[in-house]
Amino acid sequence: MFSLWVLLFLWLPSLESSQPLVDAAMLTRLKNDYSEQALKRGRAVNTLIQKLQDRPVSEQLNEVNRFFNQFEYREDSEHWGQKDYWATPEEFIGTQMGDCEDFVIAKYFVLRSLGIADEKLFLTYVKHLKLNVAHMVLSYFENPKSNPLILDNYNPEILKGSLRKDLLPVYSFNAKSLFLTNASAGLGKALPTDKIKNSKWQKLLADMRKNEK
Repeated sequence: MFSLWVLLFLWLPSLESSQPLVDAAMLTRLKNDYSEQALKRGRAVNTLIQKLQDRPVSEQLNEVNRFFNQFEYREDSEHWGQKDYWATPEEFIGTQMGDCEDFVIAKYFVLRSLGIADEKLFLTYVKHLKLNVAHMVLSYFENPKSNPLILDNYNPEILKGSLRKDLLPVYSFNAKSLFLTNASAGLGKALPTDKIKNSKWQKLLADMRKNEK
């Protein structure tokens, strides 16, 4: 689980709509580095993206959320032998397990691959009040002032942020911006990206770019 006060370096490569997230090279790595089942999961991700092309956003959100919520939750210390490790979608698909940020990152990249605008998707750091733990969810904003929909691996039902009384939002971020949030899940004030850095986010993106070569 990540630290409460960590700040994040925000950059992502542009993603074309309806592009396969798992390319041929990744499929080969999934088979060689993990298993035949991992290869099948990689193909299933691309099948899901193809199936959801041009479908309503509500269906895209629900199906992507449902697909990844079938994966197993596992703490980083047990899974990776590290206190805090941010897995790439490839690692998450390969092992079929991860902790909250791994679920969110995978959902984010698949929904971006489907063409959902970056301005509508935010990885949101929250405090889970009932469990008293740091947590991450994916927030979908139809517009900057709308009540976001929350995609969560703890609660499989997609609900509006105002209905998630168990979550206290702290901040949200995506490829372009980081926003302070408030109890009503408003976006709040944007922070300049040139002053925001985080080694784990940078490493995650660097690992993904490295595999693209």
